[in-house]
Amino acid sequence: MASTVTETRPGYGQLLRTPRAWTFLLPGFAARQPFAMLTISIVLLVQHTTGSYGAAGAVSAVTGVSMALFAPFVGKLADRFGQRAVLLPGVLVHSASGVALTVLALSGAPLWTLFAAAVPTGASTPQIGPMVRARWGAQLQGTPLAQTAAAFESVTDELTFVLGPLLATALCTGIDPAAGLLTEAGLTLVGGLLFAAQKSTQPQPSATGAHARVRHDSALRVPGVRVLIVTFLGIGTVFGGMQVSLAAFTESIGRPGLNGVLYGTFAAGNMLSGVACGAIAWKITPQRRLVVGYVGLTLMAAGLWAAHSVPLLAGLGLLVGVCIAPALITGYTLVDSLVAPTARTEAFTWLTGAVALGQAAAVTVAGQLEDRFWDGAGFLVPLGGTALALTVLLALRSRLTPKSSGRTVARGVGHRVPATVD
Repeated sequence: MASTVTETRPGYGQLLRTPRAWTFLLPGFAARQPFAMLTISIVLLVQHTTGSYGAAGAVSAVTGVSMALFAPFVGKLADRFGQRAVLLPGVLVHSASGVALTVLALSGAPLWTLFAAAVPTGASTPQIGPMVRARWGAQLQGTPLAQTAAAFESVTDELTFVLGPLLATALCTGIDPAAGLLTEAGLTLVGGLLFAAQKSTQPQPSATGAHARVRHDSALRVPGVRVLIVTFLGIGTVFGGMQVSLAAFTESIGRPGLNGVLYGTFAAGNMLSGVACGAIAWKITPQRRLVVGYVGLTLMAAGLWAAHSVPLLAGLGLLVGVCIAPALITGYTLVDSLVAPTARTEAFTWLTGAVALGQAAAVTVAGQLEDRFWDGAGFLVPLGGTALALTVLLALRSRLTPKSSGRTVARGVGHRVPATVD
């Protein structure tokens, strides 16, 4: 039976009482955890076997580029044929490819073979985050809880990025350099299969039922989505630049175990900021929030390259993380108002893929800078990436305003009207 959302501010408690939410949240959390382990596990494994951060960054970059190119295609297939149909073969291919990459690295195989294995590893990375967001969207379309769900998902993502690098680093440095990637492959298989089993909450495939006769246009045709892609590319350069540069910094001071701690501090700032974003009744539009948040992110990233001590780097990393969450949450929230429901998973995967592509470019460039110049030179990458993306965002921000289509557009928690929630 439907219930009415009142004028009281919707919070996380109300969100989590959404019928059947826990049936996909718990397996979704388990299935998305490996995503945060993948890049850092590859970097630590390949750097150990080759002795080069440049080679490690390049292999990781191939994985990221492959994921970025294939993720929207996977999202489009999920929209048309259902998430389960895409997940089942995907997790099998990803796990097998991750094991193959590990074996090749440990056996001292030529670098080109690592690149070859990295392609299917990235291409088959399960898009659990976008799929969870699509399930929320199907449940909460047009309600005030949609903004809360976007914040909750950002917090969940960042919790995985707190735990994932810590776990991967502990496994690679405390047990074996291959332990991180092997664990990632195993968790992907188990978590992905459990998530795929939750059929009742997946959005209705557009190739069947009421949507079968609807033209399935790509989300990329929406101008606002293209602006968000560039914006998320810049955020990806922060993730990638931080991963490589923090690993190189902690190695240079003889304390590689601090890598996971420093990256976890950065992710913790993102997570805490995400919690706050979901609890605030915003008085400004999402478009303006995105610009303000991105300006703050660029300013904070500007100081990373000059930090040469663990406490200072931890503090700056925390502030950078705090500035990321508002941009991510607002970007994902805007998708609901810009894109038709039949292309929602695809739109989310374009954004996730953009982060992966930015991360891939960043680990490549940062790895080369760390190999060729001073320790910490890789921190220039987040600054350059966010500055370029901010320039595009400022120039094209008007495209983030959805065209009037006769349906209500949610403008955030602070602008709401009574609505019904299933």
